[in-house]
Amino acid sequence: MNHDPAGVKPNAHADHCAHSAQRGHGVAIAKPAAAGTVYTCPMHPEIRQTGPGSCPICGMALEPVMPTAIEDDSELRAVKKKFWISAALSIPVVVIAMLPHLLDMHWSDAVAAVLRYAELLLTAPVILWAAADYYRRGWRGVVNRSPNMYTLIGLGVLVSYIFSLFATFAPSAFPPEMRDAHGMVGVYFEVAAVIVALVLLGEWLELGARGRTSLAIRQLLGLAPKTARRVRADGSDEDVALDALLVGDRVRVRPGEKVPVDGRIVDGRSTFDESMLTGEPLPVDKGPGDRVVGATLNQTGSVVVTAERVGADSFLSQIVTLVAQAQRSRAPLQRLADVVSKWFVPAVVVIAVATFLAWWFAGPEPRLAYALVNAVAVLIIACPCALGLATPISIMVASGRGAQLGVLFRDAEAIESLREIDTLVVDKTGTLTVGKPALHQVLTVAPWSEDEMLGLAAALEKSSEHPLARAIVAGAAQRKIASVNVEDFQSVTGKGVTGSHVNRKLALGNAALMKDVGASVESLQVEVDAQRASGRTVMFVAVDGKLAGAIAVGDPIKDTTPSALKALRADGLRIVMLTGDARGTAEAVASSLEIDEVIAEVQPADKARIVEKLQNEGRKVAMAGDGINDAPALARAQVGIAMGTGTDIAMESAQVTLVKGDLNGIVRARHLSRATVRNIWQNLGFAFGYNALGIPIAAGVLYPATGLLLSPMIAALAMSFSSVSVISNSLRLRGK
Repeated sequence: MNHDPAGVKPNAHADHCAHSAQRGHGVAIAKPAAAGTVYTCPMHPEIRQTGPGSCPICGMALEPVMPTAIEDDSELRAVKKKFWISAALSIPVVVIAMLPHLLDMHWSDAVAAVLRYAELLLTAPVILWAAADYYRRGWRGVVNRSPNMYTLIGLGVLVSYIFSLFATFAPSAFPPEMRDAHGMVGVYFEVAAVIVALVLLGEWLELGARGRTSLAIRQLLGLAPKTARRVRADGSDEDVALDALLVGDRVRVRPGEKVPVDGRIVDGRSTFDESMLTGEPLPVDKGPGDRVVGATLNQTGSVVVTAERVGADSFLSQIVTLVAQAQRSRAPLQRLADVVSKWFVPAVVVIAVATFLAWWFAGPEPRLAYALVNAVAVLIIACPCALGLATPISIMVASGRGAQLGVLFRDAEAIESLREIDTLVVDKTGTLTVGKPALHQVLTVAPWSEDEMLGLAAALEKSSEHPLARAIVAGAAQRKIASVNVEDFQSVTGKGVTGSHVNRKLALGNAALMKDVGASVESLQVEVDAQRASGRTVMFVAVDGKLAGAIAVGDPIKDTTPSALKALRADGLRIVMLTGDARGTAEAVASSLEIDEVIAEVQPADKARIVEKLQNEGRKVAMAGDGINDAPALARAQVGIAMGTGTDIAMESAQVTLVKGDLNGIVRARHLSRATVRNIWQNLGFAFGYNALGIPIAAGVLYPATGLLLSPMIAALAMSFSSVSVISNSLRLRGK
């Protein structure tokens, strides 16, 4: 702060905001973007266009919607170059302007005139070249009726520079009290030059900080190998680029290599480190028929994999797309910043004009100088950039951190809402349990043998992808039971399947289906109840309307489920299990896991209705599931949570995906949600507080009591660090 500065030369207010806005702040690109690349604004994701440019709302440079693995630092280098040149030119201007005041020196008229023109010449490149982009962006904001941070910077710099030009070439036009002993009027070339240099410094710092917000997504992109070893038809290998692979191609993956595609092992056996995508540190043993995911690491053996998903369809690409989508989405809290930002710049201009008039009419001599300097300080100290970035930066960092933890958020609203959930509704199969049930016991009714009945059941289920169906088919195969052909196959939603074999009508499903076909289940009820009491699922088999037997299939509870549910209950959540299984089976599982409420024998169409009923009771509901039948309920809940091990439709319907299918991910996601919202409020508080305190001080409210004024140069420095502080605070989320 300056105390009654003789020349009243407050100095540069570095709109660090501006720097943010300049170019390529965010996810940087590795090379010139390909034709057709879609760009967006980091502060206004609704702005999208093909090719680079600047945002018509805030003026900030647009950046590619989808990042690439390697950061492009060309913009950072350009800003550094401008800063160093501006600093080199500004320092001698400051020395020339301040030396007489510091050393109490007095120049002759000739020397004073030479030094005045030296200031002008040194400042000209800074104002006309280094700051040119700021004027263009500021003017574009005015034309689009959305004045922005560049409008304020441009006004502050140009007012200082144009005033100084008039003072240099037409000093006689000013009142006598403003002229010194040489007949000259005080100029503010150094103010204009230092403002630009400090804005560039802030932009440099922000570019570096913003680049770190996309570190997580670049790390994800860097996981994928660049080439693959494709197996030719003759069995020989060839190295090809990853984008040359097609579905159905076979690739060989040797020990120590990354899997290039999503697919199934057709030859060989090995252990795979999947920690890069799932966070699970223990390697997984896999062999023929097992699925492998691209970018995971093959550790011990050589395998051949048939490609099932390549390119944009791969699991890794889908993760990157989800993270990028979440980073660009808007949180409900952003509405507060949007409302304020809409009126912020016009309000600052009005305050600056009012400041100018107040000092001109009521200030001490030289009144015009005081009025100019304080009005410029008001323009420069205001930083709408910090306000605009408060929410998006936190969301960007949180989305990336979530991906590293195996939690994928589809949008910012999910991040904000998850902390408010008080009820978690969970599906059983594939969510609480492993989702890979195995045949446990076969119960028969005379005259049927186990093998006969199991053969018919396997024939009915061989076309189904349901986990229970696969368990029956696999169990029949292990017993080497020959498969038979089934005709007139039909799936009865929520009940089971029917068909016919050698003119005999077959049915496999729950008690409701048995009732439909006229088969009584009483003869096996005791044995069935015992199986269900142990948590197993029982399906009845009927032939020609008579009970032939029942099949018990066990689906073990995931090792992580008990600890996850315990942590969620401790976090205040009520746990509700929603399942289509029989009540006995459901209650046996619920009892072992201490679940608060069980709703069993639920039809798929009723799951969404039950979620809605809980919401109508005032509950804030999250639904966790993995199947197609869970999709409506996932979409209906305040937050839908899909298991990454489940179906694509479930993941499309949910706002959150747990990559590993581990409910501990919900615990981590809630902690991250709370930390993110807390971080956003801190950022908003900092941005509001900074402007609420800085603008009045810049206007001179402390002068009557203390004689202190805020130099525009100090204002520029403070403004330059405001957005950097917001970004730095957001980056702390990377450690959560």
